[in-house]
Amino acid sequence: MDKRSPRLPSSQPLRGRGESAVLTPASAGSPQEPARAEETSSIRSHLRLVDDPDQDDAADAVEEAPSDGSLGRAWKARQAQRRAERITKFWGLFEGGNPYTNYWLVLGPTIALAVFGLTMVLSSTSVDAGGQPFTTATRQAVWAGIGLLGMLVMTVVPTRWIGGIGWAAMIIASVLLALVAFSPWGYTSGGSTNWLRIGPVQGQPSEVAKLALVLWGAAVLARKGKLVSQFTHWMMPLVAPGALSVLVLVLAGGDLGTSLVIILIVAALLFTAGIGMRWFALAGLMASGAVALLMWITPYRMMRVYAWLGMNCDHPTEPCYQTEQGLYALASGGFWGVGLGQSRQKWDYIPEVHNDFIFTIIGEELGLLGTVTVLGLFAVLVVGIFRVANGITGQTYHARFVKLVCIGVISWLVGQAFINIAMVTGLIPVVGVPLPFISYGGSALTIALIAIGVILNFARRQRIESRTPRRRTRKRRKRSTLARPDTT
Repeated sequence: MDKRSPRLPSSQPLRGRGESAVLTPASAGSPQEPARAEETSSIRSHLRLVDDPDQDDAADAVEEAPSDGSLGRAWKARQAQRRAERITKFWGLFEGGNPYTNYWLVLGPTIALAVFGLTMVLSSTSVDAGGQPFTTATRQAVWAGIGLLGMLVMTVVPTRWIGGIGWAAMIIASVLLALVAFSPWGYTSGGSTNWLRIGPVQGQPSEVAKLALVLWGAAVLARKGKLVSQFTHWMMPLVAPGALSVLVLVLAGGDLGTSLVIILIVAALLFTAGIGMRWFALAGLMASGAVALLMWITPYRMMRVYAWLGMNCDHPTEPCYQTEQGLYALASGGFWGVGLGQSRQKWDYIPEVHNDFIFTIIGEELGLLGTVTVLGLFAVLVVGIFRVANGITGQTYHARFVKLVCIGVISWLVGQAFINIAMVTGLIPVVGVPLPFISYGGSALTIALIAIGVILNFARRQRIESRTPRRRTRKRRKRSTLARPDTT
């Protein structure tokens, strides 16, 4: 082991590689101070270059950075490009996807909403004073079974038949609506004559009219092709006499809520077909004026408008009672709810609790979590249907028909759900519009499931086409342009 004492640094400058360094500080005022300071700076710069190259690179980058702000603009451009890529990737979840995934994105939320609706109908009607708590839920389950059977049938029928089914459904719906409005078989409930009762069987023909308008209107617009941009071709026969006749028959029974849904369906079909926006602005003004006039001339509708504005809420039995009790139910649910089957407001505090106001019971028993779950299921259903529509390419009759039907079904189900939820939360006046798949109503549930069957038919066809291998064609060998032409 080396026991020699360490050698102290000398005060003499070190000579090496053309550089010098002073290891002992010079006294102030010495004439050699500037030279020694320069030599010290050189040694430190050399050591920094050897020990910390990253620092030198950063220093060089700062020295070489232009002063015109181009680096900042380039950084902002890169950030904008990254944001655009993330948005494109996120939007790709809505537009594209595997045909197998699209099929289950439509079927899964539909079954979940139907089962959820049966559960809530049973919960809201289990306090029936007649001593039969399962009667209403059992009847709804029977209609759900019929709807599932119809959905299965519509899933497997040939796709080319669906347009013809739309024409037949349009004729049947018009006849049934005429029977409701002008025959003794029409049944009045809740101020509107929109039920058809023949013996022990009753239903709402207006639900059949919604599906008929979607299928028939899509078939008409798809057949016209590019001619639909002309006024006469989109006006006849879709708007007049088709949609107008259905709308007049529905309004003859006093059902304003269903009329709004029908207007929404027709508007969505025309928008998808490519009608000019000026026509929508004009039609919107005319529809708003007509709705305002119908409310003004009908006393019970004006009473609901006054209740929405809070002008006749002095007495607990006034028209504000239903809306106020529904808000109490939503407020008492909190985040987790009071528990399934533990609602207080369903004990005859809210009229039509199992029908139009069933969303309030969901909020009370299952809380905010339950209501958000319902909205999430509808959102997933919309994504699935939209992806089915986007999976069809081209400008053929079939491609146009599929897109129109998908958008029509979305506008029907989601638009009706929006109107119902806005009604029970006090955003709009009370109108008789049920919540699709969840509210009590056999004909509404059955027709909605059949409409989903049509979408599943399109998704099933996309699955089959993606699974079928394409026929390989024998490629001809390309002749070189330098070869001599064949003169034989």
